[in-house]
Amino acid sequence: MADTDSEPESLAGDRDTSQNGQAERERPATDVAAPPDPEAAGRQSTEPEGPEAAGPQSTEPEGPEAAVPQDQPAGGRRGRGAGGARRHRFSWRTPVSALLIVIGCVFAPLSVIGVWTANQVSDTNRYVENMAPLIHEPTVQNALTDKVTTAITTHLNVVGLTNQAADLLNSKGLSRVATLLKTFGPSLASAVAGYIHTQVHKIVTSPQFANTWTQVNKTAHQTLVQALSGQGGAITVSNGNVVIDLAPFVAIVKQALVARGFSLVDKLPPIHPTLTLFTSKTLVHAQTLYRLINDLKIVLPILCLLLIAAGVYIARSHRRALIGAGLGFAASMLVLALGLLIFRGIYLNSVPNSVLPSDAAAVIFDTLVRFIRSALRTLLVVGLVVAIGAFFSGPSVTAVKARGAVKSGFDWIRGAGERRGVSTGPVGRWTYRYRQALRIGAVFLVALIFVFWGRPTAVVVIWLTVLLLVLLGLIELIGRPPARPEVASQP
Repeated sequence: MADTDSEPESLAGDRDTSQNGQAERERPATDVAAPPDPEAAGRQSTEPEGPEAAGPQSTEPEGPEAAVPQDQPAGGRRGRGAGGARRHRFSWRTPVSALLIVIGCVFAPLSVIGVWTANQVSDTNRYVENMAPLIHEPTVQNALTDKVTTAITTHLNVVGLTNQAADLLNSKGLSRVATLLKTFGPSLASAVAGYIHTQVHKIVTSPQFANTWTQVNKTAHQTLVQALSGQGGAITVSNGNVVIDLAPFVAIVKQALVARGFSLVDKLPPIHPTLTLFTSKTLVHAQTLYRLINDLKIVLPILCLLLIAAGVYIARSHRRALIGAGLGFAASMLVLALGLLIFRGIYLNSVPNSVLPSDAAAVIFDTLVRFIRSALRTLLVVGLVVAIGAFFSGPSVTAVKARGAVKSGFDWIRGAGERRGVSTGPVGRWTYRYRQALRIGAVFLVALIFVFWGRPTAVVVIWLTVLLLVLLGLIELIGRPPARPEVASQP
């Protein structure tokens, strides 16, 4: 009995010793350096023995996990901190991408003006095509009629000829007739001027004059380029205005008046009236702009496209960058339109009404810049189409619902056809298999048509967009997904 009773006590002592050692290992370093407490040692002997004593110790977490609450997973707070750091981490791609796209959009209006300068000013055929409609404008016809009529009547000097005839009659003793002739001299001059004005207007509005206008503009084109490049030419600066010589048109009018029996104009010397195009101050700015853009007419469009493409490529979200680039490109065309409107007002205010009527000056300006306006409208629509296309191909709720509605509609049409025995068969399966490549090919084809169209307008862009949507719709409609295998029901 003694041996039996002593054995549990020794075992209990061993367990107490092991527990004390474990407690000392778990105790902080500051507790280890403290002196032993006798009362604590006494209390240890009274603590329960066996598994009950080790139970509470085993439930306490050890290490750093002790600071984490029970209902929170280990590392959760640290994970949120890391996620927050990743969420707010600065990325160089976003500002660099935005900067490249903005610079490309700034270069876009300059590129349009550069291409217009190269195609409309430097190219004779484009220049004549631009200037030819002016002769059919009533305001320009009236301005030319007034200029030519004034030039002829001034050199004709009907009042002076009447006074000479009156003096001759007076020397012959016909003083009463001479007095009457001098009295009716101004009225006679006015009647002659009215007759000449009527005949000149008929000539100016005739097809012969329109053909002459085209030929004269072909000849004058080279001199216009010389004037813009600062090399002089027949288009000169007179009294602070840039003018064009109208001598060829006066010659046509003189021949027509002689043919109508008014042979008095045939004795007139060569007449060189002028038509003001713009002021010399405008010419100085035009020359500076022409020289600058003529040097960059090829570099600017390429640089514009490369900057925008690089901005989209560098961006973290290519689709968002493409939407921003499309909207920015369209906004730059609106800025160009506003700039043309402001410059139009400056030009009209710089030309006195006595030099060129304001309505004729407005028609001349609008005709000269009509190709720029056509180009900016086209590029405005292109930018909007790109932005809209990028948006509806994205993961937004609106885009997903729109694509889902279109796909459901095509599925319904395809299903209705198959229920009536109309099926695309192997072609449909092949189309569905390569649908992604076919979509890319359709976009590439429409882009190729746009590039090689020549001078596409906004209407052409809209029709090409409709064509692309039709092609994509046909790919979706013809593509027949493989049938889903039916799962056999359990008996």
